[in-house]
Amino acid sequence: SAVLAIPLLCASSSASTALEFSQWIKELRKDAVTKGVRPATLDVALKGVKLIPRVVELDRKQPEFTLTFRQYMDRVVPQGRVDKGRQKLRENRALLQQISRKYGVPPKFIVAFWGIETDFGRITGGFSVISALVTLAYDGRRSTYFRGELMNALKIIDGGHITAKAMVGSWAGAMGQPQFMPSSFLNFAVDHDGDGRKDIWKNVADVFASAANYLARSGWKGDQTWGRPIRLPKGFDQTLAGHGTRKLISEWQKLGVRPADGTDLPTRDLKASVVLTEGPGSAAYLAYNNFRTILKWNRSNFFAIAVGSLADRIGDG
Repeated sequence: SAVLAIPLLCASSSASTALEFSQWIKELRKDAVTKGVRPATLDVALKGVKLIPRVVELDRKQPEFTLTFRQYMDRVVPQGRVDKGRQKLRENRALLQQISRKYGVPPKFIVAFWGIETDFGRITGGFSVISALVTLAYDGRRSTYFRGELMNALKIIDGGHITAKAMVGSWAGAMGQPQFMPSSFLNFAVDHDGDGRKDIWKNVADVFASAANYLARSGWKGDQTWGRPIRLPKGFDQTLAGHGTRKLISEWQKLGVRPADGTDLPTRDLKASVVLTEGPGSAAYLAYNNFRTILKWNRSNFFAIAVGSLADRIGDG
């Protein structure tokens, strides 16, 4: 069906296609009501909902070239973002400290996620989340997943957290300043200021607390850092690299692994993995438990290193 869906969405909708789509929406509506979403919510949320060909295009489009690690870091952690991150930490210090005490996630990490996901809330996406998710659920490539996220989005609207019109996000349905998928919103979003709404779009207290809660519940350890850049000894056994191998820091020290500046590794015996950014001979990092927690947010080593590096450079503001 995925093959058929491209012409359906990109050609001018024929009468039969329009009929199919309206039938699909009817079924979706029925399904949503059985899952407890109020009909009045659906009247508003699904009114005038349309398929967005651009969303299908973006979903299909594999990037033609991938960035090298260096290009990625230059793009995602430029000096300007570090400066802005320090400024944002200073401006929100009291709030961040309060949230940090509650969830055990240091302010600099909350600010780093915020900075990388949406440039501190500046770029949150311009797609109607409902229309984008309807498109992806109807399209058929990953329809089960996106139909589930669409149901979650309807539940969020039904819960009064946001209106369908104000629910904007990325083409794939990631929303608000921390770019949560609707399932992540239902699992982790927090009403920090107690106004009865979990507002990850406009309310920074809810944004910070939701991000911190996500990390805390995904296994963040507040008394540890994320990792560090390292240099490997000549003749390092490459089969030891990767998240599959975890050794105590002292064991890595014995094997000749050192911080980038050549000093000794910390004496605290945490378990760690050696992560190579681009295979043998590339930039290497020692990754601790919190690195793995960052990967639960986004399963990319580049992303995890960017978050950790940005947090380190922001420091305590």
